Parts: sequence; C-alpha cells; structure tokens
Amino acid sequence: MLPLPTPSALRRCVDRWAVSPRAMDVVAALSAFGLMVLDVPGLARGDNSLTGVTATLVLGAGAATLVLRRKAPWVPFAVALVLMGWLHELTMIQFALYSLGRFRGRRTAVLATLLYVAAAYAYFNTPGWPARHGDTLSDFLSLVVPIGVLAAGVGIAAYRHDLVRALEAQRREAAARQAVQEERISVGRDVHDLVGRELTVLAVRAEVLAVRARRDAGGAAYRQDFEELADTARRAHRMLNETIVRRGDDGAAAPGLDGPDGLAALAEESERMGSPVHLEVAEEAKALSPLRQTAVHRVVRECLTNAAKHAPGLPVTVTITVEDPDDLRVEVRNPLPPAPPTRAPVSTGTGLVSMAERVTSMGGTLNAGREHGAYVVRAALPAGLR
Repeated sequence: MLPLPTPSALRRCVDRWAVSPRAMDVVAALSAFGLMVLDVPGLARGDNSLTGVTATLVLGAGAATLVLRRKAPWVPFAVALVLMGWLHELTMIQFALYSLGRFRGRRTAVLATLLYVAAAYAYFNTPGWPARHGDTLSDFLSLVVPIGVLAAGVGIAAYRHDLVRALEAQRREAAARQAVQEERISVGRDVHDLVGRELTVLAVRAEVLAVRARRDAGGAAYRQDFEELADTARRAHRMLNETIVRRGDDGAAAPGLDGPDGLAALAEESERMGSPVHLEVAEEAKALSPLRQTAVHRVVRECLTNAAKHAPGLPVTVTITVEDPDDLRVEVRNPLPPAPPTRAPVSTGTGLVSMAERVTSMGGTLNAGREHGAYVVRAALPAGLR
C-alpha cells in the first residue's frame, strides 16, 4: 500500500503548480471551457448542425488552444473569431484578447481589439447572424465592443503590472549588489588599516636591523637580507594602497605583463624566495587589453605564491601563449615536493577560488590539479585580439 502524502508535501506540490506558467495556462483553458459549457444547451438547439456532445467537443478543442497563449497568443485569438462567427460564442474571445494584452503588450492588444471589432461588425451585418436579433447596431455597441475593450484593457494592465514587478526585482537586486560592494569596500579599508600598520612596523623594524647589521661586523652578511625584507614590506604596503584605497579613485594603473610590476618582477621576487621561474611569454600576448593582462598577472602571481608555499625551492615554469586571436592560454607548472613542508604554510584556501572567479567572469575556464608528478594550473580565456 502506497503511503499517503504528508500535508507539507501536498502544500509544496500546490505551491509549485500555483506559480507554474504552464499550470496557469491550463487553468485558463479549463476556466474558459467551463464557462462555454454553460452555453451548450443553447448551441445544441441552434441551427448549427451540432448536438450537445459535438458542441462540447468543439468548445473543448477551442479552449485547449489557450495553453498556447504565452508562446502563440494569436492562435487562440483566431480560434475565438471562428467560434464567434460559427457558434455565436463570445467567451473565448475575452480570454484571447486578455492573453494578447497580458503577454504582448498594448500595441498588440489594440491591434487585436480593432480586428475583433471589425470582425464582429461584419458578423452583425451578415444576414442570419445571429438567428434572431433586434437592433444589430445597438447590440453591437452595448455588448460586443465593451467585451473586447474591457478584456484587452485588463490584459494591458496586467502586462504593465508584470513590468513594474520585474523593475522592482531588478532594483532590489541592484541594491543588494550595491550593499555587497559597499561592504567589500568597507572590509577592504579595514584590512588596509590593520595590515598596513603591521607592514609599516615590519619595514621600519627591518631597516633598523639593516642599520645594526652594517655597524656590526658579524651581521654584515645579513644586511642585504634585511634591506630586501624592508623593500618587500614597503612594496606590499604600496600594493595595498593601490588595490584598496586608490582603486577607481585616481585611475591607478593595473599591473600587466610588462613594466616594473609585470611578470618579470614577479619572477624575480619568486627567485628571491628560492623558487626559480622560467617565463615563456608569446609576443602576441603583449597586445592584450589591460583588463586581460591584469587577469593573467593575477593568475600567475597567485600560482607563484602557492608554489612558494607548498613547493619551496622547486622551479616553476610559466607559459603564456596566444594560439589564435580568440584563444589565450596560461599554464603554470611546478614539480611536487618529495615530502610536504615541515611547517604548514599560512593559507586561507581561497586563492584558487579567486583565480577561477576572475577567469570565469571573462568567459574563460580554469583547471588545476596534480599531473605526472607536478602541479599544473591552466587558464583559457578569450584573447580579444580579433
């Protein structure tokens, strides 16, 4: 025996169908059919060669076209005109005009209403339609025209309501993105204030140790190391300023492939940390846009940082190629150490995610993993040179 569905499951099922556009189209078709079925006894008695059964089938087939009211609303409109001329049925045309106004807007609804009025006027002036009627012009003005105008007007109002709701949703989404951006800026400035202070202290402390090493004969061998440490701290502080404080304010140049902060500078810094770097950069890559050069720079920098953390002292190969005007390839490869470092590296684990987000945002892909005794990061993105 099958278990009965729980009330919560039934509620979820009802909610899912309640918001389904297809379900609403089916409900509209059933509603139109239910209203038209009330006219079946009169249709069967009319001079239209239909019985109660055949009239029901015809009306059901006509109402079924309302399931197309979103994708092809002109189909139920044409069927409604046929039913109006054949069976004197005005219910279907109301649903059709509403659908045109709701899903195609004001211009389409006005055009459809004019066509409906013209067709109805032609029917009213046709001898024998309907079989018995009095003042045709009075019937036309008091019944047919208001029905069409009202149905189309309600559909247009619903169309505008949908536009307003869509606009409100876009505004809420934009406000949420703005709030997230403002929060990121706030967090970034907090990071600058806290980390910048520590970098300043580190730079000053390293300079003091360098001065002491120059005075002490036994510490002369460490003087250059202390000076490089001070330069590294100052450079990191400058990068914080350019990335967080001055970004977007004064148009500070973003790092690219060449220049004082380009890939060569990254390679030199990596070599000072003990990991030699072999750079292979295609000449075509230097023609990339600044945005793409910045993306490549960030990917290479993160890869070199990870290599220094997890495979210290091992060589790194960086290859940047442009296979065709629309295909930019970046590959960073370093051997895996025979044994993990004795001390676990300081890592947040978000570097690879940040690289992937940056590459994906530009329409590219990024893959990283172990491969034949090495760790390989590959990024592919549009070169934009065409």
